[in-house]
Amino acid sequence: MPDTAPALRPRQRDPEQTRRAILDAALAEFADKGLSGARVDEIAARTATTKRMIYYYFGSKEGLYAAVLEEMYGGIRDAEQALELDSLDPVAAMTRLVEVTFDYHAAHPAFVRLVAVENIHQARHLRESPSISDRNDAVIRMLRALLDRGERAGVFRARVDAVDLHLLISGFCFYRVSNRHTLQAIFGRDLTAPAHAAAHRRMIVEAVLAWLRPG
Repeated sequence: MPDTAPALRPRQRDPEQTRRAILDAALAEFADKGLSGARVDEIAARTATTKRMIYYYFGSKEGLYAAVLEEMYGGIRDAEQALELDSLDPVAAMTRLVEVTFDYHAAHPAFVRLVAVENIHQARHLRESPSISDRNDAVIRMLRALLDRGERAGVFRARVDAVDLHLLISGFCFYRVSNRHTLQAIFGRDLTAPAHAAAHRRMIVEAVLAWLRPG
């Protein structure tokens, strides 16, 4: 009687891998079509899973959208926290923080689109997420500590509002990504071109440091 190989069981997909794949697919779908236009069927098709599985992990389409939002805000906050700015002098630390903020926005246009989508919804989902609020408060505390260090060292002017500084840095980094298509149509300039990106990276660093300079 010939030997027969044992039947192979289908490999079970790792739950964390499944969740990760759903989040990645959902990010692309929400960034491309917004919350109202996105379809859970399309997200399921991108991940070779089912709507039922998506609802099992995230509860609803809005629950999935909120999870994606938390993921993307967490990404930029993680990048900032990894800088260990206390090991640098204030000017070098501020330079590095601005550069990393610029680089994150440039490398993650889907994050920029997702923030634009959330503004259409008047930040309703963001307000309902304590984790996003906590993470965003952390960057303001980081800026405040850095501003205080620079003021004590005499290299930053006094009484700079940390939220205003955050707006100055993020505003430029965000706008050049969110409006890159209209800016190219109007001015014929491809802001994704390496030369333009490098010039803008230097420009925002110099603008921030000039604004912070005493006197």
